[in-house]
Amino acid sequence: ESIMSCTTILVGNRASGDGSTMISRTDDGHFDVKKMVVVKPEDQPRHYKSRISHVEIDLPDDPMRYTSCPSVDLAKGIWAATGINAAGVGMTATETITSNPRVLAADPLVEYRKEADGTEVPGGIGEEDIVVLVLPYIRSAREGVLRLGSLLEQYGTYEMNGIAFNDEHEIWWLETIGGHHWIARRVPDEMVVINPNQFGTDAFDLDDAFGGQMAHLCSADLREFIADNCLDMQQYGADDQAGICNPREIFGSHTDMDHIYNTPRAWFMGRYLTPFSHKWEGPDAEFTPESDNIPWSFVPDRKVSVEDVKYMLSGHYQGTPYDPYISRDTGVRGIYRPIGINRTGVTTVCQIRPGMPEAIRGIEWVCFGSTTFSAMVPVYTNVDDLPAYLSEVTLNTSTDNLYWASRLLGALADPYYGACIQNIERYHLATAVKGRQIVREYDRKMLETGDLSLSAEANDKLCAMMRDLTTDALNKILRTSSEKMKNGYDRADN
Repeated sequence: ESIMSCTTILVGNRASGDGSTMISRTDDGHFDVKKMVVVKPEDQPRHYKSRISHVEIDLPDDPMRYTSCPSVDLAKGIWAATGINAAGVGMTATETITSNPRVLAADPLVEYRKEADGTEVPGGIGEEDIVVLVLPYIRSAREGVLRLGSLLEQYGTYEMNGIAFNDEHEIWWLETIGGHHWIARRVPDEMVVINPNQFGTDAFDLDDAFGGQMAHLCSADLREFIADNCLDMQQYGADDQAGICNPREIFGSHTDMDHIYNTPRAWFMGRYLTPFSHKWEGPDAEFTPESDNIPWSFVPDRKVSVEDVKYMLSGHYQGTPYDPYISRDTGVRGIYRPIGINRTGVTTVCQIRPGMPEAIRGIEWVCFGSTTFSAMVPVYTNVDDLPAYLSEVTLNTSTDNLYWASRLLGALADPYYGACIQNIERYHLATAVKGRQIVREYDRKMLETGDLSLSAEANDKLCAMMRDLTTDALNKILRTSSEKMKNGYDRADN
């Protein structure tokens, strides 16, 4: 199985410009071919069997409709990635995170194995399974945490993962600890969370988790687990009396690899969110790309939009000497893992909008392929089907769907970044403007008429717009990259 490497951004409703909650993640597989579909209740399994871990789980008989971004090739399982259900609850799963030997020795991961006599011992649940097992059955973000938490305690997991849930009011972030333990924290409304493939949570109130549970939840025996395995917070200088601990120190990692792979991404996003209230560059910088203590969440210096989230998730250190596309060699060009990478299969922003009728509260913005080059299209999620441009994807390259068109765009533009980036930026702007215009038009129509089924018509319009603009961008980028080919020759050249 592949280890997914992803980047997560969570935006509280007081940190966003329009009062919506947003959860977003790049799903960075190994060139996984993805599509976006709607799973109707009759299509949801009642008995689930995982491909990777062979675990079998009976599911409730009352699933809700939900959107999903599954793999087109089901050989390794569904990998639904992200979606919004009929109750207007969003979910993204999972962000692969890190742990340490103390935790993994105390509560080992639950891995599938075959005994010498051929008996199969199933493993736990993992990224392949989690959306399908949880999203169709939850009516709030908190319910998502509780359902997933009980599944983790019962079946365990074979990998370390972070999972986000959002509804109209709240965002919750859950992180798995070893095979069966977990913590979850409600994201403060005024904060934006940035989480790059590391154990993220950097403050946790155990007294709340074992008391009022206002903003903290965890597995039932977490206190004993910390104490019995000498993961004690005291040694990390936390104030034990207050019950506040730093989970990143207790359960997470500080490796050399983190400094190349993870912390630079947090630095880029933090620098974008708080250019004025923190110092990110220069000899007296508070945080560098290799700082282990970059906060998990920030109050942004200005309110955050979907476009801001997309910009951060497209990041390749533009505006810094680390940008791999800089033409001059800065000595540090390309040394850190970008956020927008070629391996990304799908990126979505699950946006739950306040004050809208439940059915049209959820808008899912979807982007396929490398976020640096690909554009994002919004769709309404209260539909029985999505347009073919998103949902009918084959394993063969084609310009008939957004997935392959986006992958082609990235592959053509990347080698000639300087020559192509202007057309790419124009494409991003045009799709963002037109996408918002269509959503505004149909929000108004649906609120005026009360006919919420118009969202299917809106999605058709959105995908037709996206197809036109993507084809236009492909035409231009193909021309530019063809002109720049190594075997280019003209009679006037000699």
